[in-house]
Amino acid sequence: MDQTEISRRDRIIVRTSVVGIAANLLLAGAKAAVGLLSHSIAIVLDAVNNVSDVLSSVITIIGTHLAGKMPDKKHPLGHGRMEYVSAMLVAAVVLYAGIAAAWEAFGKLLHPEDPQYTGVTFGVMAAAVAVKLLLGSYVRNVGKRVNSGALTASGADALFDAAVSLSVLLAAGIFLLTGFNSEGIVGLLISAVIIRAGVGMLGDALDDLLGKRFDSEYLSEIRETICEDPLVHGAYDLILHSYGPERYIGSVHVEVDDTLTAAEIDRMQRRIAASVLERHGVLLTGIGIYALNTENDEIAAMRREIANIVTEHQGVLQIHGFFADLKEKTVHFDVIIDYALRDRQALYLHIKEDVQEAYPDLTFQITMDMDI
Repeated sequence: MDQTEISRRDRIIVRTSVVGIAANLLLAGAKAAVGLLSHSIAIVLDAVNNVSDVLSSVITIIGTHLAGKMPDKKHPLGHGRMEYVSAMLVAAVVLYAGIAAAWEAFGKLLHPEDPQYTGVTFGVMAAAVAVKLLLGSYVRNVGKRVNSGALTASGADALFDAAVSLSVLLAAGIFLLTGFNSEGIVGLLISAVIIRAGVGMLGDALDDLLGKRFDSEYLSEIRETICEDPLVHGAYDLILHSYGPERYIGSVHVEVDDTLTAAEIDRMQRRIAASVLERHGVLLTGIGIYALNTENDEIAAMRREIANIVTEHQGVLQIHGFFADLKEKTVHFDVIIDYALRDRQALYLHIKEDVQEAYPDLTFQITMDMDI
């Protein structure tokens, strides 16, 4: 993604956040007024929830501004990860609001006070439900379109808020019909919803900072682009690093004939890097080479046999990067073992023993590769 597209994306995020701030300020003010007038803790806590949404949107705007700063000497890969930091701050605000709401609701549960609902109360809460449904759908859709985790989370939170406001409205109706005061119970439910949303947002932000697994379909598309080059037999070890939404750099190994010249490999690498950047927005900073033995039938047969020996073991996902040098009596290859196995090291050692037993005169250098 070039700087023009990044700036356009940032403007969309800020504009959407401003819409959310305006809507939530209006809702918070209206709910706080009717909540205080009707002595309804549930409505007041719902207003507090809207205030936390305002703070979340403000943090999102600040985070987007900081993330959009140009790369500098200290941060040559840009400041895109500030969006993940801002998402964590949003989660912290939401969690605090949820815990504070739970404390207030628990107090009202111990010392209940009958609310005094009016037609205005019902009108405000019904309008709040409608506004939150529209706002949540709008913000979430924009967040998905521009790949903004903070906006997507805010949109989902707004849809949760609509359900919360609806529960307050139902509690008011139950009180008027039966005289049963469920304000404290509803307040606790509201706080639980807020806390749940905060925990989910925090988990998503931590995943982004720690480096979560990329979507397998997206990785497959990049590999397909790489393998379209006529000199490439396979693409392996594709590793991507995120420096903000849609700001990726990566590396990959490609398997090519062992007869290629350095000039041919250089041209191939440039073609691949250009294609991947154009189609997927990924800057490949390294394209490593696996040489494929092409002029020895004995090695081809050995490769097939060793592949069969390795893949017979349950938990082996792939073998690649095979290269044999019969003059030096060495064989290299990588093996990917499923992370779900309890003892991956034990399986790796077992594979080495089996391969060495089949070819005792050769020296094997087997790398246990990552399942990325």
